[in-house]
Amino acid sequence: MGDNYTVERSTRINAPASTIYEQIADFHRWTAWSPWEDLDPDMRRTYSGPESGVGAAYAWSGNRKVGDGRMEITALAGPSRVEVALDFLKPFKSSSTNTFDLVAEGEATRVTWMMTGPKTLMTRVMGLFKSMDKMIGPDFEKGLERLASVTERSAG
Repeated sequence: MGDNYTVERSTRINAPASTIYEQIADFHRWTAWSPWEDLDPDMRRTYSGPESGVGAAYAWSGNRKVGDGRMEITALAGPSRVEVALDFLKPFKSSSTNTFDLVAEGEATRVTWMMTGPKTLMTRVMGLFKSMDKMIGPDFEKGLERLASVTERSAG
């Protein structure tokens, strides 16, 4: 079973990797495609560090559906990879790494969104009812669909 969980989703987007990469490497652009943006219309957002790229950070505070947390871009290999450290503070504490891999497929790009993190007491308890994959996977699918919509519109 292991001490870590992994959630991964992938899709093909009809846009160049560079266009998609720009959306992921800049937290200011996540409001257009993040699957969690519409869960709390009153969510408070704070940006710190550089505008985009390594060290750029995004913190949020909202209702119980979105909780409180912080993300920071920790590594980039443009336009093919973005790594993000994700820390939830509420409703429970957890840390994970989100990785976005972008691979050209002709005129399109294969985008893979993966989250890995340690199985904590809370994730183990939640896993008794629903696996992390079943909990987070549909959100990743929704986010990738929105990312495709945003980037295909701007590329086309």
